[in-house]
Amino acid sequence: MQFEVRALTADNQLQTLTLEADDEFAARKACEARRLRPVTLRVRSGSGKRRGRGSFSLVLFSQELLSLLEAGLSLVESLEALVEKESGLTARGVMESLIHRMREGMKFSDAVGLQPEHFPPLYIGIVRAAERTSDLPRALARFIDYQTRMELVRGRLVSAAIYPAILLTVGSSVAMFLMMYVVPKFAAVYKDSGRELPLMSRLLLGWGDFIGAHLMIVLPALLALVVLVVVQIQRINREGRWAQIAARIPGVAERAQILEISRLYLTIGMLLEGGIPIVTALDMVAGTVSATSRAKLAAARAAISNGEPVSQAFEAHGLTTPIALRMLRVGERSGQMGAMLTRSALFYEGESSRWLERFSKVVEPVMMAIIGLVVGLIVVLLYMPIFDLAGSIQ
Repeated sequence: MQFEVRALTADNQLQTLTLEADDEFAARKACEARRLRPVTLRVRSGSGKRRGRGSFSLVLFSQELLSLLEAGLSLVESLEALVEKESGLTARGVMESLIHRMREGMKFSDAVGLQPEHFPPLYIGIVRAAERTSDLPRALARFIDYQTRMELVRGRLVSAAIYPAILLTVGSSVAMFLMMYVVPKFAAVYKDSGRELPLMSRLLLGWGDFIGAHLMIVLPALLALVVLVVVQIQRINREGRWAQIAARIPGVAERAQILEISRLYLTIGMLLEGGIPIVTALDMVAGTVSATSRAKLAAARAAISNGEPVSQAFEAHGLTTPIALRMLRVGERSGQMGAMLTRSALFYEGESSRWLERFSKVVEPVMMAIIGLVVGLIVVLLYMPIFDLAGSIQ
């Protein structure tokens, strides 16, 4: 596999080269052997690791910027180096805009704040806090770690949902094929036999008769139903209402709440460790939680603004758990609230991962059993008249 590499030499010069390696890790090792520090690695074949020409990846931008800053380049020099290597029009335009505004005397935080479509409030906040301490690389590293953890949690949720979704889709497709094609064929055969059929078989074959007679109505109706379901799923995903739906499922509600609290703690912890005050941090994270948690967060913020301890405010408004509450109190006593929030989030993140694994192991066989029962019932009901006929012949 060939990699296009942008790397810094020992004298901080940006160099472009092509390497042959089995994977990205091997490519990085090859760069280290040549005393080069890789900034970007891209697969030449474009097998999914190459950025689209019309996209701007905030995490990739932050990683590349961090590498250049740690190599000793100034912020403007780093941005200029990124512009030189960038081929994507959108990403190039974003960085050129940043350079132009910074050359006019604008701060980096103000420059990114003028492009909210590419830089979320969380990013702007940690950059602004970093400018007060003159420690932008650390802030970028913290943001990259935060995004990596969030993507890891999201990936685990998606992985846990993929196999059940495939099972449901395949099982539903098989059942619909039987009901819309096989059953009507059997119904036409049994209709002319003149034999009395079992009740369940008559009901099933009646459905087959109906489908066969109204196929041009049933097919468009079924297609419309599928489109409606897809649109509704997209709407729920866009509005971020999956947490509210999960909260209504018995056995899942408590775990969904813990998962949301973990995400909330991780975000607040990152902001507090970046030097942002707790009240400001709560304002910034309000848009990342569900409507129910947003109301609780607003009430907790008001209590904290009035001088109430964070642990007490979170406990009073249902934003904590027994273990997290103890860790928050330790954080208040030690003055390490940000670190304690992050540790609480990581604790529950690991627990949620184990729960997701157990949940998947239980749900998958249950779904397979249900689908097998449905398909098997349809087949048995279709063949029951044949068994009855064979018995009468004997």
